[in-house]
Amino acid sequence: MESEIDTATTTTSEDQQRVTRSAGIVSVAVMASRLLGLVREKVIAYYFAAGVGGDAFYAAFRIPNLMRDLFGEGALSKAFVTTFTATELEDGEEAAWRLASRVFNASFLLLTLITVIGIFAAPAIVDLIFTGKGFQEVPLDPSEHSGFESKRDLTVYLTQIMFPYLILVSLAAVTMGLLNSKGKFGLPASASSFFNVGSLIVGVWGYYIAPSLDLHRTTAMAVGVVVGGALQFLIQVPSARRVGFRYQPLLSFRDERVQQVMRLIGPAILGVAALQINVLVNSIFASQGGGWLTWINRAFRLMHLPIGVFGVAISTVALPNLAKLVTEGDMEAYRRSFSYALRLTFLLTVPASIGLMVLAEPICRLIFEGGQASPLDTQQTAGALFYYAFGLCGFSAVKIATDGFYTFNDTRTPAIISLCTVGLNITLNYLFIYQLGFDHRSLALSTSCTITLNFLALLFLLRGRAGELGLARIWLLLIKLALASAVMGGVCWWSYTQIEGWLGVESITARLIGVFVPIGLGVAVLVVGAKLMRIRELDQLLSAIARRL
Repeated sequence: MESEIDTATTTTSEDQQRVTRSAGIVSVAVMASRLLGLVREKVIAYYFAAGVGGDAFYAAFRIPNLMRDLFGEGALSKAFVTTFTATELEDGEEAAWRLASRVFNASFLLLTLITVIGIFAAPAIVDLIFTGKGFQEVPLDPSEHSGFESKRDLTVYLTQIMFPYLILVSLAAVTMGLLNSKGKFGLPASASSFFNVGSLIVGVWGYYIAPSLDLHRTTAMAVGVVVGGALQFLIQVPSARRVGFRYQPLLSFRDERVQQVMRLIGPAILGVAALQINVLVNSIFASQGGGWLTWINRAFRLMHLPIGVFGVAISTVALPNLAKLVTEGDMEAYRRSFSYALRLTFLLTVPASIGLMVLAEPICRLIFEGGQASPLDTQQTAGALFYYAFGLCGFSAVKIATDGFYTFNDTRTPAIISLCTVGLNITLNYLFIYQLGFDHRSLALSTSCTITLNFLALLFLLRGRAGELGLARIWLLLIKLALASAVMGGVCWWSYTQIEGWLGVESITARLIGVFVPIGLGVAVLVVGAKLMRIRELDQLLSAIARRL
């Protein structure tokens, strides 16, 4: 009996170390991608004013990007990972490869059809979504456009250019799921870096040559998005071949495993996309004010850094492992692995949330201010970031909770909860904007509240299905982290105010010091506090980092 307990303990420890190590690899890769994404946002902020070019680009990109999240990196990739894993374990590797080819081909055909429809329907889509007076009634400066009379017309044009991005990035997402299923995490997580690099190079180069071609300058950024999507897919192809994948021209919608993927995708679109649907809803309400859409998009882009580095990274690593444990019927190991993934998420997101709230304005000033981005833009973006940061734990943890249902091939429950929270978000936005007259910051607050409720509801229902999930340890960890993070936040705020009074905020050197010195001091204080309160998960994380180095 003692031998069995020792073996289970050893296996659990090894699993946790493997998850921590793999999540660390993905975190580094995703961090690089997110930092490049911030560079891209900085370029857009520098060249395009918030109220005109910036709003048009973000609105146009919001439409294909939402569908990317729904079909590509959301429902399709997750449905594929769970089905591919089960197919390989139950039917053999060759059957799994055939499934991969069938999913690739079916995805390409369906997404091409959606893209063609989207291009022709772009005017109607833009008019349906962006109805506010801060959007439809804004004319363009004649010197800054070629044949467009309003921000609405420019948005339609940019949407049509960027729609093919949906096909490319969705194929990239399927490839990522394939590689994740085979235990390869680093390169797939790095692939989006190539998207950012491609879109940056094409966007900046095209910005200067667009006028000579009688094109609006935002055209360059739109073309850059498509080029970046192609790079994100193509960079993963060699790795897919190395793990054994060989493309086959197979297509069958009657195949049992393909139908399983299709059955999972429908409800999963709503189950994993509550966040993105809420972002789209926010975009609709943000069209009521000039610059609102740009400000909330910049704030959410900053939120993407910790969400990607922590939530997405841990979810990416945990999903194949959880799916494997459910297929093998080892529910005890499933519960331990799920609990550990959730604790690791909170270990990273609770301090990050406090840090973003405290340092929202200096971070926004450092990253965005300059060129067309004014101090007013900094203040307004920071206000939205503060309220988005309030929900960072929910943003990241909901991915883990959703994956918990996906491992049981249950996409219906997350879909129902998602619909409820989207309805709540719409209600809150209407109340805040139309009844109470609040500004764009209330949109960030409503999203944070609804996504947090989404996570809590999923966790409660999953506990009823999978049994005890180690919630007592999770609550104890949250209490300890809250105390340590509060002290960390106080140190960050005090150090920033001292630096601001000493150096000011005008020079780039002062801005860098005003952000990174408080962050460094805050991390040191957090580590000391966590050590004093004996937070084991931090020791495991630091050990994994040390071994990697």
